[in-house]
Amino acid sequence: MKFEHIDVGLSDPVATITLDRPTKLNAITLTMLSELIEAAEQISESDARTVVLSGTGSSFSAGMDIETFSAGALLEPDAELRYEAAALGGRAAAALENMPQITIAALCGHVVGGGIVLAAACDLRIAEEDTIFSIPEVDIGIPLAWGGIERLVREIGPARTKELVLTCRPFPAAEAHHSGFVTSIVGSGDAPGKAMELAETIASKSRFAVTTTKRHVAEILKGDLSRDDAFGLVAALDDPAWLRHRDRYMEQFN
Repeated sequence: MKFEHIDVGLSDPVATITLDRPTKLNAITLTMLSELIEAAEQISESDARTVVLSGTGSSFSAGMDIETFSAGALLEPDAELRYEAAALGGRAAAALENMPQITIAALCGHVVGGGIVLAAACDLRIAEEDTIFSIPEVDIGIPLAWGGIERLVREIGPARTKELVLTCRPFPAAEAHHSGFVTSIVGSGDAPGKAMELAETIASKSRFAVTTTKRHVAEILKGDLSRDDAFGLVAALDDPAWLRHRDRYMEQFN
């Protein structure tokens, strides 16, 4: 797949999506958002079991490219066209979140505004120790959009979300880890490799069990507690692949 502002590696078992505007610190454009939607749709239909989302160069993403607000679709005279452009980020975040694969964000450098929302749309997040996060939207007079508030409340709680969004203060990787937004911290330059290592570990496990776990967590977050766990267990036992995973697991006790 060839794109202008992202690079995609479509393989089995681990696919990769890389934000690819290093000279702009991977600042997000409407083109990049459209490409993320297309890439997520194609990877969702592939044999990949996990996905690593990262950024080229020194930063994951400096947020929405400020030039987007001074030209192009966001300034269309037609209100409907302006809305479609403004909603593109939410669609991109939802496309990442709704992928059946486990998604892992490898974070470094600056993770700003919309970049935080894209990372929050992933299942797991690994950050390098010198990563700096910030949410500057309120300082520039706009609310955090793209489902960012919902995802931050889900990951770090309502009070911390309000404090970080309203003060716009930068916060380090250690605080992001303490709050639960980041699942682990690694050394400088290590996030892509550690994310790939984790992706390969998860990809080696039963596809049915992994995707069912992801769906189950999503349902619980939406307040749906009706899933029949026993049905899922029986369905898994009908899959011949479970014998291979069972035998591999039991080997460690022999």
